[in-house]
Amino acid sequence: MAPSASSPSTDLRSLQLDSALQLLDQAGALLPDAEPYSLEWLQGLIDALADLSNRDPLTGLSNRRNFEMQLSREIDRAARSGESALLLMLDIDHFKKVNDTHGHAAGDLVIRAVADAVASAVRPMDTVARVGGEEFAVVLPNCSSSFGPTVAERIREAVAEQVVAVAPGLSLQVTVSLGGAYAPQWVRSSPLLWMERADRQLYRAKAEGRNRACLEPQIESIVSADEKSMLFAVLPEESL
Repeated sequence: MAPSASSPSTDLRSLQLDSALQLLDQAGALLPDAEPYSLEWLQGLIDALADLSNRDPLTGLSNRRNFEMQLSREIDRAARSGESALLLMLDIDHFKKVNDTHGHAAGDLVIRAVADAVASAVRPMDTVARVGGEEFAVVLPNCSSSFGPTVAERIREAVAEQVVAVAPGLSLQVTVSLGGAYAPQWVRSSPLLWMERADRQLYRAKAEGRNRACLEPQIESIVSADEKSMLFAVLPEESL
């Protein structure tokens, strides 16, 4: 059976959307048993480009576009099923100092190392995304308030334990600050409101000294005025 277009031989982290033509030229190598421009060949190319459009080129994590789609799906699930879900926002502590002192190439190595550490500390079903320069987010479906602090601390420890070689004889260790908020259950909210609540906890973690996680307790997840206004909104007919 021919290998898929996203086989391990193709490192999606090294590709960007503007390299679509290059990927087209390589499609024969990705699908050696498929005739050029056959349906199988074209489908493999489409699948590779679709995956590429959802990936951050530096880390291979979900990009902000894919993150926002996953966030919308998860907040809708929480509203319909009452299932708990946690959003974590992360920020590398003192990252500007890394870039200013060691250069942007070293900064990129640190970002990749943090990305790998975060991804290794969560479940395959969770969505890990790079949403800004040194900013990350994790969407954790079916994550209760009894488990949230544990996974947040596991992520923090995984990053703190990383030793990143940025040059011969030079290694760095960095930490992250985390903020988390639970999706309102049985309430129609919005990704923006959910992110704002998680961001408030992230700011609190930074204000309290960094290298820590601050989570909004699920029991205290107060519905905002904006969310209350959405509570009795009529769902589209096609979604009923």
